[in-house]
Amino acid sequence: MQDTGEEELVTPGELLGKASELKAGRGAYVAPHNNLVYASVTGRRSLIPPSPDSSDQRPTVEVAGHKAHGAVPEPGSMVIARVTKVMARMASADIMCVGPKSVREKFSGIIRQQDVRATEIDKVDMHASFRPGDIVRALVLSLGDARAYYLSTAKNELGVVSAESTAGATMVPVSWTEMQCPLTGQVELRKVAKVGYQQSKTMSEL
Repeated sequence: MQDTGEEELVTPGELLGKASELKAGRGAYVAPHNNLVYASVTGRRSLIPPSPDSSDQRPTVEVAGHKAHGAVPEPGSMVIARVTKVMARMASADIMCVGPKSVREKFSGIIRQQDVRATEIDKVDMHASFRPGDIVRALVLSLGDARAYYLSTAKNELGVVSAESTAGATMVPVSWTEMQCPLTGQVELRKVAKVGYQQSKTMSEL
């Protein structure tokens, strides 16, 4: 990878190069399973040449974070995300807020089957937990593969906070696992966030 002199904007999980050719500096890390260097923050990539007397002549790649680009998810962050796709073993989501701050860039999240709830993990049915369009509160576990964050809803206060019924109405949580359409009375299965906890945030408010 040659430094063109121009600093390019990179996002978390973006490939920066091979560890055999680059040293990971601030805002970068080496993945041990493939020995590649990835960005850990959103910011500008830059290459720092090695000192002439250094025995290691690899340049150092750094990513300088830019707060002006909005909030960035980090492990341990509480996020609000919109579910985009539900599969047998995972659900995909677009992260909308990190804490109280909205994001300005697109960050993807993945909720794996084992991270949906804390008990009876092997019995989790993804399609009975989430539906596309659901708004969920989740905890960021780590930066996963393919530039997506691994998210967890395995706490009482985490899970679906707002969902639309098939009739287009904002549903009301009636238990830990059910939400009801106020128009039709139809009950749908969800992994519901703790009932009564900030449930006033509706789809229209986000």
